[in-house]
Parts: sequence; C-alpha cells; structure tokens
Amino acid sequence: MKISNRRMRGISGLTLCLALAGGGAVLAQKKLTGKGQPAIKVSLSGNMDRKGERISLDKAEAVKPGEVINWMLSSVNEGNGVARDYKAVSQIPIGTSFISGSAVASSASVSYSIDGGQTFSAQPTVEEKQADGSSKRVPASASSFTQVRYEWSTPLDAGQTLSASYQVRVK
Repeated sequence: MKISNRRMRGISGLTLCLALAGGGAVLAQKKLTGKGQPAIKVSLSGNMDRKGERISLDKAEAVKPGEVINWMLSSVNEGNGVARDYKAVSQIPIGTSFISGSAVASSASVSYSIDGGQTFSAQPTVEEKQADGSSKRVPASASSFTQVRYEWSTPLDAGQTLSASYQVRVK
C-alpha cells in the first residue's frame, strides 16, 4: 500500500499532537499529585493499671468505680500531602470524669468542651449564682468536660504520626 506524503504528514502531525496532549496530561497529573492529599487515620486505645500491671481495656473485662483509664489518641497521615491546622477531638466517655491536667500532646494546644463539642475553650467557664443573687462566671470543673481537643500549629506531613493522651476516672 502506497501512502502519500500529504497523508504521511497528516498522520505524523496527528501523532505529534497526541504525544503532546498525552505529555501534557502526564505533566498535569504530576502537578496535581505533587500537591497531594492528606489522609488521616485516627486510632484510640485505652489501658489501665490494675494490681501493679498495665492492661489494655479489651482484656480488662469490667472496670470498677475509682479506676483510672489512660486513653491514647494516634493520628497518622497516610496520604501524600500535608495536613495543616490539624485538630483531633476525643470523647470523655459517659460514666467517667476527666482528670484535670492529664491531657498531654507534644506541640499541641489543648481545649475542652462542656457542651457536647459545640464550643471549646482552654478553660471552660459556667455561670454560678452567688449568695447575693448575682451571677458570676467561674471555671467549670474537669468532671463536666465532655470532649478534649488537641490542635497542632505545625503541619502533619505525609507519613508522620502525632500522639496525644488523657486520663479519666470511672464514676
């Protein structure tokens, strides 16, 4: 089969256009994936000290009033992009009371909620009636905390893990 020069130039031009278009798609794809997306996997685990031994909650069977549960929150960025202004919130389980001063996380600020997570503050306050009938805002007791929130100002890079912990006492 004989192909004319005119047709050959047309096929070559089409191939070049497809190659350029395909190359552009590859460059665009690299550019998009270069920014990446964070994918945060959060896990919560708990343990307690019983009879001088640290045991995980899944092996503890029933917990008893007065016992202290240590909660550990781990956040891993399994994506290929950076997570900025990352926050992690953990629930204070019903039937327990937060232990004041037990929230720990490296390079994170900690705040608390007393209204089911609607608002957070480093030191929540409540209205308290005074003997003279007036009202005054006073610090809320740690036993009224419903959530604890950790906020990191440093980015959570791809592959990086952040950890936080807190303790509660069983009522």
